[in-house]
Amino acid sequence: MRLRELKGKNEHEVAAYLAIEGRDALVEKFAALGLPDKKEEAYRYADIEKLFEPLYKRVDRLAKDPEIGEAIEITDGVVTKAPKGVRVYYEACDKVDEEHFDPLYYLSHLLTPKVIKIELDGDTETEIVHRITCSESLVAYRVALFNQANRHATLYERYETEGDTSGSLVLWGYDALIAPDSSLRLIKSQTIEENSYAMIASHSIRLERNAHMAFKSFDMGAAHALQLLNVILEERAEFDAGHLLYLGDTARRGTVSKIIHRGAHTRSNQEAKNILEDKARGIFDALIKVEHSGKYSVAHQNSKAILLNDGAYMAAKPQLEIYIDELEASHGSTTGQLDAKQLFYLRSRGITEIEARKMLVLAFANTLIERIKDARAQERIKTEFEAAFYRRHKG
Repeated sequence: MRLRELKGKNEHEVAAYLAIEGRDALVEKFAALGLPDKKEEAYRYADIEKLFEPLYKRVDRLAKDPEIGEAIEITDGVVTKAPKGVRVYYEACDKVDEEHFDPLYYLSHLLTPKVIKIELDGDTETEIVHRITCSESLVAYRVALFNQANRHATLYERYETEGDTSGSLVLWGYDALIAPDSSLRLIKSQTIEENSYAMIASHSIRLERNAHMAFKSFDMGAAHALQLLNVILEERAEFDAGHLLYLGDTARRGTVSKIIHRGAHTRSNQEAKNILEDKARGIFDALIKVEHSGKYSVAHQNSKAILLNDGAYMAAKPQLEIYIDELEASHGSTTGQLDAKQLFYLRSRGITEIEARKMLVLAFANTLIERIKDARAQERIKTEFEAAFYRRHKG
């Protein structure tokens, strides 16, 4: 399959090319938005068109009963392991987010006849491992995520590769419904190195009344990847997002988001920390929209970036779209370099330049890492951060 063949096609041509029957509304939605290119606001800085050129092999998604394991493991889009007692199953998708801004959200649904449904029962901690093992392939899957009302769950998400994964494209994402009076904490850690697969993760998240979600993503790598969030907040819902990027080589990675305050007394806070070197490009294109019904909302958004050399580039675009006066809101963006005085001070105390730079960039990142308030996750992320740093500075 070559995705560029979908460019400019109407719904009948899209259905014929993808060999899809009976999903007319979804096909029509994708065809109306069209295959994205660099003219699209969400993909302006991601060089997305390069990912549509290759001829991809389609991965055969043969569902089977998963083995018992400590974590939910999804290998090339198929659940291969699951903890005992965790409800994980396949089901035809009965509902999609009709307000999502991303055409690849709808394409991933079109390529996925059945979604992976995960039900988080009670106050629980669960881990999801996404494992990619194939090269030059198109891997598409969707995960429908549910928790229970009046319960508090934590989901750890990490990524692994096996063998050669070069030239592959992974299209996936959550359709998450956060139940009333509940909370979900999602902590994502991902490292994709150069010459590995590319990933577009397009998520739809809806928070019901009095629901709370903390979405923390820690992204360290050198390949192309983008996460897109469409978040809807109902009355008194709260969404707390933190994004850490540490990129090198020629990576194009980051976050594109739209947070919609639909209910009254809603709260959102979104913070991005970006550390870029070589010729990497970080992306933070984020919109907070407060509708007429979102009175007394509180919305804050901020992006900070450190460029470690002249070739690195940060594309930061925080935005507010507000239709009422009764609210509290702010947004901002800063881009700079390591403090030369601090670097000189550390060097004058006998610390090598590499160690001094690591200390400063880790101190910058730590303000975000430590806010997840989870000692195990903090230690894992700091270890991965240091490993990524030393890989780039081993000489």
